[in-house]
Amino acid sequence: MNERDTGLKARLVDAGVALVAEEGARALTLREIARRAGVSHGAPRRHFPTHPELLSAIARRGFTDLGARVAEAVGDGGASPRAQLTTLGRVYLEFAMSRPGMYELMFRHDLMESHELGLRETSLPLFGVLTDLVGRARPGTEARVTAGALWANLHGIAQLWGWGSLRLATGAGDFARLLRAALDAHLGPEEG
Repeated sequence: MNERDTGLKARLVDAGVALVAEEGARALTLREIARRAGVSHGAPRRHFPTHPELLSAIARRGFTDLGARVAEAVGDGGASPRAQLTTLGRVYLEFAMSRPGMYELMFRHDLMESHELGLRETSLPLFGVLTDLVGRARPGTEARVTAGALWANLHGIAQLWGWGSLRLATGAGDFARLLRAALDAHLGPEEG
């Protein structure tokens, strides 16, 4: 692939990232992405033979961004694993709530299920960080299972908070208490 083609491919993904931020995941049509990238509506097919391939490339940007945010926030490991898990959970929930369209796209069932698209593998490094921290916070537990349950809990908080259900049901003004309760449920109460 030449430099011009690489630039166009990146421009299409950039246009999709901007579109999902402005209008949500449902707005991600090939025609609209092409229009925003300044190319013909057939041009995306040269780089992304199917619509799901382009959507997966856009979603990968979301996982890359979330992973970078987590890495920056969690830092070099100077804090306790529990404190790092609290930070990871906060970053995850803030990402989901500030970028709902991207978050929805990142976890779309049809994109995650397709092995050809490779999106599922893009989410695994973040899960690895979560698993490592859970293992250090609760030695002797099945870290992958506990991390999976915690991730499911965080995902549920993000979805239900985004829909307004948790605010209504709990009366909570923010998700901090819910995050603390999720961590306590999966790791035990915080000591000290």
